[in-house]
Amino acid sequence: MFHLVPILIKSLSGEYGGKKMKRSDIVELIRYHVDRDDPSFNSKASTIAHEFEDQGAVELASYIRALISETRTFVPMTSTKESEFLSEASIGPASLPLPSPIANDLTGIVNAVSHNMGVNRFLFVGAPGTGKTESAKQIARIIRRKLYKVSVPALIDSRLGETAKNIITLFDEIAHIGSSGVVLFDEIDALALDRINVNDVREMGRATSTLLSQLDSLPANSLVIATTNLFPQLDKALVRRFDKIVDFDRYNKNDLVEVGESIAMELIETADFVKSDRRLLKKILQTAQSLPMPGELKNVIRSAIAFSDSSKPCDYLVRLYLALNGSKEPDLPKLKHRGFTVREMEILTGISKSKISRLLKETDNE
Repeated sequence: MFHLVPILIKSLSGEYGGKKMKRSDIVELIRYHVDRDDPSFNSKASTIAHEFEDQGAVELASYIRALISETRTFVPMTSTKESEFLSEASIGPASLPLPSPIANDLTGIVNAVSHNMGVNRFLFVGAPGTGKTESAKQIARIIRRKLYKVSVPALIDSRLGETAKNIITLFDEIAHIGSSGVVLFDEIDALALDRINVNDVREMGRATSTLLSQLDSLPANSLVIATTNLFPQLDKALVRRFDKIVDFDRYNKNDLVEVGESIAMELIETADFVKSDRRLLKKILQTAQSLPMPGELKNVIRSAIAFSDSSKPCDYLVRLYLALNGSKEPDLPKLKHRGFTVREMEILTGISKSKISRLLKETDNE
């Protein structure tokens, strides 16, 4: 903080390209400096940098942001420090199969982190259950960092100005974590919906402005991933702060079949009361009227296995078929039309193969 003071105060006299600061800004900076309130000092300096940038003093703005970043980087996080707004999340060993376009984007993020070029702010957008949070976990696993989740409800405070102060404290904590972790800002839209929205209150507008200034001064060794289900309503200035936006709404039917098959086989390995029938499983997924997004699809498959009758090793396949087809009982002519074999029809209906053959023959003769 100390080496920033002379640079910022000199600008009061217009020494840097004729650009001047407001006297009220100088007073606030001095007060924060005297009080040794680094988070507030850095936040105010970030706001001033943004104002300089708007005036055309881009180099000065960049220089101030770089200095702020340095002051944050040199404060290591100790193991005894408790975080107010961050909690370590379990990563787990599981990984979610993703469509190639999304997987390629995530590979690019891993590469960007390894290149250490300060490209460290990423926004994952898409409908619920598309794998945004799981992908953040996957990135943390690959680069061998801990994953910390931001507690958005804890940040939001109804008292005037408190939410903005909490955001400043949060980013100070993020700076302390540094290169040891990935910070996940799940559903960032709770803090940063469009500030011109008529439903937005003034307090949240201030919070969004603070969030912008804090992202501007994020240390180069930090890594922040934010997610949102409400991308069109997200504050446009916030969107511009991110180095890369990854769209998770890029699943086609084949992608979902592959995801469902992978999820099911992984769950079946841990359930010794069911029998694996990969061919029938895939056919059920392929012929379903529609498939939900991966998050919901995982719940459907897991429930089918968990609720299955252990005395009937293939009962989970019947339950999965019903769940994906509106709980309608399997219809033999329809099953035949969809390409199910007599053996597969026997599993799904409980009718013997000989009787199925006879019933289908009678239907064909009608």
